[in-house]
Amino acid sequence: MLDILLRSSGLAQNELIEALRDKGGVMALVDAVGVAADFSMLQLDLAQKLGCVPITLHGEAKLHLAMADPWNDDLVRRASAALGVMPPLVAVPATLLERWLGQSVQGLARGPAAQPRATPVGGPVVDFVDAAVRTAFTNGASDVHFECDRTGVTVKLRQDGVMVRFARMDDARRAEEVISRIKVLAQLDITERRTPQDGRFRFDLGAESVDLRVSIMPSVFGEDAVLRLLDKAQLRSRKEAVSLDMLGFDARSARAIRELAELPHGMLLVTGPTGSGKTTTVYATLVEINTGLEKIITIEDPVEYELPGVLQIPVNERKGLTFAKGLRSILRHDPDRILVGEIRDAETAEIAVQSALTGHQVFTTVHANSIFDVTGRFRHFGLDMFGFMASLNGVVVQRLVRRLCSQCAEQRVPSERESIWLAGMGLNVDQVPVARGCNACQGSGYRGRSVLAEVHTMDDHFRDLVIANSTVSSLREHVASAGLQTLMVQGGHMVVNRATTTEEIKRVVGWQ
Repeated sequence: MLDILLRSSGLAQNELIEALRDKGGVMALVDAVGVAADFSMLQLDLAQKLGCVPITLHGEAKLHLAMADPWNDDLVRRASAALGVMPPLVAVPATLLERWLGQSVQGLARGPAAQPRATPVGGPVVDFVDAAVRTAFTNGASDVHFECDRTGVTVKLRQDGVMVRFARMDDARRAEEVISRIKVLAQLDITERRTPQDGRFRFDLGAESVDLRVSIMPSVFGEDAVLRLLDKAQLRSRKEAVSLDMLGFDARSARAIRELAELPHGMLLVTGPTGSGKTTTVYATLVEINTGLEKIITIEDPVEYELPGVLQIPVNERKGLTFAKGLRSILRHDPDRILVGEIRDAETAEIAVQSALTGHQVFTTVHANSIFDVTGRFRHFGLDMFGFMASLNGVVVQRLVRRLCSQCAEQRVPSERESIWLAGMGLNVDQVPVARGCNACQGSGYRGRSVLAEVHTMDDHFRDLVIANSTVSSLREHVASAGLQTLMVQGGHMVVNRATTTEEIKRVVGWQ
């Protein structure tokens, strides 16, 4: 392109270079004086395929990207993805590129159809991000956190619900490039550093791939990034169908959830904080009741697992497809059972309740810590509580608790506070488990997680109490009279059975 402009613009070289800089926003070079090619972040063979060369100018450390056609958006996007950063662009003649690359660049990078398959890209920044994602997938982590500070970036993985340090890169400039690499992969604006951004991308792992949801957040030291791993094939690829039993529900809880799920209409709510396994529980319930005789439709943000025989709709707020709008459309699609990924606002809550009242079975989740918080949350939405309670069949309150590693677990004498806590639940022990850590559990002392769940089936008395806006203590007394074990009591039994530690129960459930 620069060659064409030099021949046909009618401007002198200096005038053209000045015009491109001032009006086109692109630097131009016509010779290699004071310029050095730098292939440390982009392998030569890939640079040849893309038809671009990373360069440094006059001994500066800052990297530029030399191209014959820097106005080719597709080429710029693929080159920046390979580098993991968007460097300033420089227009150069094809002959200059040819000298750096050692081959003719005519016909290179003319479009996706002309491109060979991308080869693995090297470079410290690219390798750093790739290693973090691959390790997270291999270790079964749910999230990858890139935390930037004054001197670099630290990567932490969320495994079994807790943060585990993975790697560190010291160099503030490299830290910026790590975040830019993630932005490029997620097709986000790498020039915007003052506002949050959200995106997603698919990461190739060789024989398989994983989808990642990306959140970029500005901080005092630049930006931080969090990548949520969404293994969409997880529920399909298991040899054994996913079930409530496989997820670790005890027989009583699993039976109660199945009975609620098999009702012809009404709403089943699964609640708990972020990372408590709500979505997986709802999916496992759908898998068990999906006989092929009913129409099942889901609307989710995002679609976390693929379910065969189920119509799954991803929310797309940029295009106007919200939970509320999608749910309205779903009702015209003749469903029998509906999954609403999460109730976040009053409009979605109102439509979900109306759907349950008009003959549909609705499965959904909401962020709340207990059944009492659930009723308060829906009251806060401004709903008619009579209609809400009439539609509500049951509420599953759950948490995920790390299980002790069987190879390194030890015991100790309980502290006075622990003894009082256990005795308050009618549990008396001389020793409690200790998480020591070994190679098998990567030093954490825990391996895997179990679910603690309260399954509340609605009865008319509870409905009357909620509609009458009774006190929380009245609601608690009614729930206790039903003989349902609380999460804390279930956690105490796990400690007595040496399945987990008092510290883990305190962290997840709390000592009330």
